[in-house]
Amino acid sequence: MKVREIIKLNSEHYHYEESARAAGYRLVAGGDEAGRGPWAGPVYAAFVILNGEKRIEGLDDSKKLSRKRRRELFEQIKTDALAFGIGTASPEEIDRINILEATRLAFQRAFTGLPQSPDYVLLDFIKLPWLSLPHQAFARGESISASVAAASILAKEARDRYMEEVAQMYPQYGFDKHMGYGTAAHQQALLAHGPCSLHRRSFRPIKKLLPDENLFTATCR
Repeated sequence: MKVREIIKLNSEHYHYEESARAAGYRLVAGGDEAGRGPWAGPVYAAFVILNGEKRIEGLDDSKKLSRKRRRELFEQIKTDALAFGIGTASPEEIDRINILEATRLAFQRAFTGLPQSPDYVLLDFIKLPWLSLPHQAFARGESISASVAAASILAKEARDRYMEEVAQMYPQYGFDKHMGYGTAAHQQALLAHGPCSLHRRSFRPIKKLLPDENLFTATCR
C-alpha cells in the first residue's frame, strides 16, 4: 500500500470521531468486544477515548492485524489514548445470563473503568440498554472507526494474554494456541479430558459432554 493510500485510510478511520467533535462532543469513546464465540474463557470488552491531537497510525479491526502488530498497537493505545477501560464477564456469568447479556455486562464494566466519562459513544453493532449517552452503533465498526478499532485491539489482545496465562494451568487444552475457540485440536482435548472450569457449559459443544444435572458443577479431569 502506498503512503498516500495509508494516510487516506487513516483519515477515513477518524471520520466518525471528527464528525462527533464537530457536533460539539468533546470526548468520543469507541467500544468493541472480543471472545463471544469461543467455547472457553471470559468475554472481554473495551472502551477507548482517543486523543484527537495525537493520531495512532494503523488502527484496524484486530482480526486483520498480525499478532506482532496488535501487540505494538496495544501498548501504543494504552500510552497515547486519553482514556481506556477493559471489562470482562466470566464463563460462569456467560452460563447464567447468556452470552449477549454477559457481553453487555463486560461493556458496562469497561465503561465504568474509564477514568474520564465520554459524552459520545461509537460502537460496533450491539445495543447497550444501560447506555444513556448519545451514541451510534454500526456494522463493521472496527473497520471504519479508529476508536472502535482501538477498543477491538485492546479487548482482543487482553483476552489473548489471559488465555495464554491460563494455558499454563490447563496445558492439556492448548488454550494458548486456539484461545478457547472451537478448533479440531480443542475438540479432541475435550473428548480426551472433558470440560474444565473455563469452559462455557451452556454452549452446545460443551453441554452435550455433560450430564444435565452437572451443567454448572462438573470439573475437568
